Amino acid sequence: MIKKAVGLASVLLAVSAGAFAQEQVLNLYSARHYSTDEALYANFTKATGIKINRVDADDAGILARLKAEGTASPADVILLVDAARLHKGEVEGLFQPIKSKLLDDAIPAQYRAKATPEGTPWFGFSTRARVIVYDKIKVKREDVDTYEELADPKNKGKICIRSGSHPYNLSLFGAITEHLGEQKAEAWLKGVVANLARDPKGGDTDQIKGVGSGECQIAVSNTYYIARLLRSSSPEDKALMERVGVVFPNQASWGTHLNIAGGAVAKNAKNPANAVKFLEYLASAEAQNYFANGNNEWPTAKGVKVSNAALQSMSGGGDFKTETIPLAAVGANQVKVQQMLDRVGFK
Repeated sequence: MIKKAVGLASVLLAVSAGAFAQEQVLNLYSARHYSTDEALYANFTKATGIKINRVDADDAGILARLKAEGTASPADVILLVDAARLHKGEVEGLFQPIKSKLLDDAIPAQYRAKATPEGTPWFGFSTRARVIVYDKIKVKREDVDTYEELADPKNKGKICIRSGSHPYNLSLFGAITEHLGEQKAEAWLKGVVANLARDPKGGDTDQIKGVGSGECQIAVSNTYYIARLLRSSSPEDKALMERVGVVFPNQASWGTHLNIAGGAVAKNAKNPANAVKFLEYLASAEAQNYFANGNNEWPTAKGVKVSNAALQSMSGGGDFKTETIPLAAVGANQVKVQQMLDRVGFK
């Protein structure tokens, strides 16, 4: 009778262990709000059996939540869509260093945080180029082929742009500050303000449509917004994209600015092994192709070829020069940039 009881207990323990193994979870805080990412999460769960519990917010909201929750935070993985915010999370100690040979081999150094002896704080998994859109009828391409020309008096009254304080612009302005120096960057920002066709408002798509409607003649946009319009079947969108041209700025100098979306393991992650496994999945060819074809982003992993026709067409085949300044420098310039925006009246 005792032997039978012991045997039954062993069976129950084995069943419990099996059930626990099937109930592996990953708690994800994500600033990515793209329906195409659902396939990423579903495929990861299918491949690993790890269930994803997701909380959606913007970059700033996620960082604020992590700080408020402290050691009680359930977050395992953090996905953000801006290099400056990734840097902010790093310097505020909200991430734990990652040691992964797979990630180190897959993601080039220019798309990740600087490694420490303990590991790498975060990795970038996709990028969006911040480019210039222009009215092909009214504007010459050579008048908008650098960021500097956005402040040139020849473009007075022509520019549409979203809020200067939006993370996409803060990162661009932080990069330009690194290239030009603070004094010249502030003068540049003042020149951009002087060239605005209207006060900053709306998102990047609104800026492109502003060019199409004639409200302005030049706009700044991330490439994935442009690619969405290029892939659209709407007659209005097709007509819009016939009218506008796209320039990847500064090809003859420092290169085009990239905005980076990436991920990190939360400092107080309760499932750190699952977290690293998920980030390693994001570097796989399968996941990288979802970024490229699903959300029109440029993959960062080595050896991944982009088959997205919209990305290929706007960049002239996919090859363009990108800036190579340290991402930490872009993030570190954010406070300076915000102060400059206030001084020059960039809303």
